[in-house]
This record gives sequence, structure tokens and C-alpha cells, in this order.
Amino acid sequence: MKLTLESLNHNLSWKGYRLPSYDISAVRQATYEKPTWLHFGAGSLFRAFPSALAQRLLTAGLSKTGIICCESYDEELIDRVYRANDNLSIIATLYADGHIQKEIIASITESLKMSEDMQRLHQIFCSPSMQMVSMTITEKGYVIRDNERNLVPDFAYDAKNGPSDNSLSFFGKLATLCLARKRVGAPAFALVSLDNCENNGIRLHRAMTDMAEAWLENGFITEEEAKYITSEISYPLSMIDKITPHPDNRVTEALEADGLEGIRPFVTEKGTHAAGFVNTERPQYLLIEDSFPNGHPPLEQLGIIFTNHDIVARSARMKACTCLNPMDTALAVYGCMLGYKTVHDEMNDKQLVSLITHMSMDEAMPMVSDPGVINPIEFLHEVLSERYPNPFLPDTPQRTATDISQKISTRFGQTLYAYYNSTVPMHRVSNLVYIPLVLAGWLRYLLAVDDNGNKFERSPDPMLPYLDKILDGITLGGEPAKEKQLYPLLSNKAIFGTNLYEVGLADKVTEMFNELIAGEGAVRKTLIKYCGE
Repeated sequence: MKLTLESLNHNLSWKGYRLPSYDISAVRQATYEKPTWLHFGAGSLFRAFPSALAQRLLTAGLSKTGIICCESYDEELIDRVYRANDNLSIIATLYADGHIQKEIIASITESLKMSEDMQRLHQIFCSPSMQMVSMTITEKGYVIRDNERNLVPDFAYDAKNGPSDNSLSFFGKLATLCLARKRVGAPAFALVSLDNCENNGIRLHRAMTDMAEAWLENGFITEEEAKYITSEISYPLSMIDKITPHPDNRVTEALEADGLEGIRPFVTEKGTHAAGFVNTERPQYLLIEDSFPNGHPPLEQLGIIFTNHDIVARSARMKACTCLNPMDTALAVYGCMLGYKTVHDEMNDKQLVSLITHMSMDEAMPMVSDPGVINPIEFLHEVLSERYPNPFLPDTPQRTATDISQKISTRFGQTLYAYYNSTVPMHRVSNLVYIPLVLAGWLRYLLAVDDNGNKFERSPDPMLPYLDKILDGITLGGEPAKEKQLYPLLSNKAIFGTNLYEVGLADKVTEMFNELIAGEGAVRKTLIKYCGE
């Protein structure tokens, strides 16, 4: 039994799987001729959430077209995950009681490579039927400037050389495709970031605006074309949440026991973990700012919330700054240092549970503005009591430790700035304990030595060379770190979202960091000191 269209025709072989109930061939033909939804980013979140939404629309008869996927970074995924399986996918939804709900997803009608399929992308972008181009390119995908505020090389090259299918950067190619749509007279549509970061639509708009303005200044495009990119195309904010860990061997074994072949997990040359299936949790949330010049698929019929900018922004801040993402960071860095391999095992650690509970409930929650459509307390309770402890959701601290330098500013900067500006006496930066303990924990994690003094491999992060240079010479059990050495890092607004010296937190972070590096066992000892026995 293989994940192919031919195998799907033998329905008796797929007992226990939810199968597509629509005409796959007809959907693929209709989507090819009149595409409505394209997604950039072929990773696990896309397969677990947007593609499943497209399938629900097809199943309910709310749409006649599916979703097209394009990868711009790790194109090995297209060959090994998508085309090898006839663009079919399996979603394994994992419940806390061990039950696995298995579904075959057939809503992905095409899988494209941005480096090879620009001609087809031009056809898609120039189709009047196109309503929505969404993307999950990760937080680091929106970084267009380095620490000195200079444009990164690929983006700078494209800004100077104008629109081209051979642009080096993702945004150079994306802006080129948008200009092609403008030039054939097709109506403006929406570019929607579905990345798990605050202000995702604003980040996307900023990158596209910087490219358009550079091209306008250098005479490559007209003012009308620049306006199309900067003002007529919309960039709605979104808040998305669904945990999608790396493929788990237990799920692999369960699927192979069903008779499936060719679905074993692998790691691409660029380090992406993938398989013919994606394992995920049941809870999911998606709010999108209702700003779509050419309409959008009827996702509201599936419970997706389309609302105003302010509500989406408040919902994103609630999740990204309080009720989930900061706890991800805490569990990631301390989990790696304490030798944990799964997040659910960390939830049996009294100090770690105390850390994330006090950090989110006592320190971050007072700065949250209730979005109205999601109750922050209920959301937090679901995370702490159902999502993190789920033993059958194989998320790992090593996965969530990826690219932390790109995430800290969003996850902690807003809260720190709110404390700094607060006029309420109890809301003083000097009263914070758990947030600085997490920030100090990240610095300690960067030494790549666990609490027993053993080396471990840090997760990928584009700023590791910069961070290593600053922390050079600091060792476990060595001399305490000095302010002079840590100043370039703790004052870096790009990393922390604020200058920790200006808000009055740098000294406490430094003090806690020195406690954590005092010697073997210092991590646990420090956690007990601040989080209790």
C-alpha cells in the first residue's frame, strides 16, 4: 500500500483512513485553469492546516478548486514529499489517549519549485481568479536587514538590479510576479503571511515595500506599479496556531502496521525533517484580518475568523507574547540543558512547569489586551493542561530551540516595553523574575553545554556566529561574565525588541546568567532557587 492516486482507487486497503470524497482529477483540472489559492512554504504546518482547510472546502462543496504549493527554500521537499506521493499527504492527528485520526489529503493540486517553475507561477499570478497567496516562510524569512541595518546581500542585489525571474531573494521573485499580475490588468489580491510571529502581515508588507521603493528609485518600475505593490495589494495580519512537530517514529510504526510503504521520516540536506505524513495536534486557531481586494475562499464556513486588524493584532500578541510562544522558548532552552527529548516529559518537571506558569500568568498576562474572540486564560489553560502534556504529541525542545534569536524580540520585547512604560507601581521591570530567568537561560544554552557539563548540539540559528563571538571565553565554572562583554548582546534591540540596559533588566539577566554558569548542576540549582522545590 503506497501513498499514490492509483492506490487510493483500492479503497478497501485504506480501512481506518478518512479519504477524499470529491473527484480529485476534476479538482486538479479546475485549479489548474482557474487557481484561487497559492501557498509558499511546503513544510509541516502547511500540510497540517492550510491544505486541510482546502480539503474541508472541497468536501463540503464550498469550493471547486484546491490549493497549489510552491517551495522557495528547501526544494528537496517537493521531490521527496510531494511529487513522490502524487501530491497526496497524510495527516495523523494525535490525541492524548493515544488515538490517531488518519486522513488522506488530496487538496494539493500542484507542487512547484520557485527556482524552476516561474513560468507556471506567472500563469497562476496573472489569473484573474487568484484571490489569496499565503505563505509560511518562518520568522527568519522576513529578515531583510542585518545587525547594522544593511540590506542582506540577496535582497540588496535584487533592489539594485530590478524585477527578474532570476532574482536572488524570495521577495525579489514575489514582487516580480506581482508586477506581472499588474501588467496584465488582473485585480489586486491578498498576500497573507501565516507565519507564527507577531505583525506577520506588517513584516511582509515592509519587505515588499522596501523592494518596490528601491525599484522605483532606480527607475525600474513606475509610480503606479509601485503603488500596486505597496497600497493596492493587501497584507492582512493573521494569528495562526497549531503544533506540528517533526515526524515521530511511533506514528511511522503505526502507519507501517497498516501496510503503508515509503513514508519513513528523513532529513533533507538543508536540515528539514519530513515524511510522507505529518503528525499534529487537534487544537488549532486561525484569525485573519478581513482585507481581501479580490475576495477569499469561504474559510469562515469552517470556523476561521475574519475580523478587523485590532482584534487579530491583539490575538497574535496574546499568543506570541504570553500564552504560548514565550513558554516554547523557556521549555526549549531549559529542556536542552536538562537533557529532555520531549516537551511532554518536561511537563513532569516541577521547576519547569512553575517557570512557564508564573512567567505567563503572573508576568506576561497583566500586559495582555483581551482580544474578545479568544479568552486568554482559557487558551493558556488549554496549553498547560492539554497541549504540552500530550504524551502522543512528539514535540521536542530541540525543534522549538530553532532560530530563537529571530523570535525573542517578538516573544518578550512587547511585554518588557509595556512594563517599562507602565505607571502601575506593581508593574515594574525590577519586579520581574521569570522572564529574565528565561533570557538568562538562553544565554546559558548558547554555551552548548548541558547541566552535567556535557556538550550538546545547538539547534540551527542564523546568528550563532555573532553570538559565539560575543560569548567567547565564557565557560561553565569559569569566571563570571562581565557587563562589558555582554553589553553588545543585551543592548541589541534587534534581538530583544528593546535595549535591556535602558529598560533596567540587563543587570538581573547578567546576575542570573552567572548563577547558571557557576558549575555543573547550576541550572537545576538556579531553577529551584527561583521556581521552588
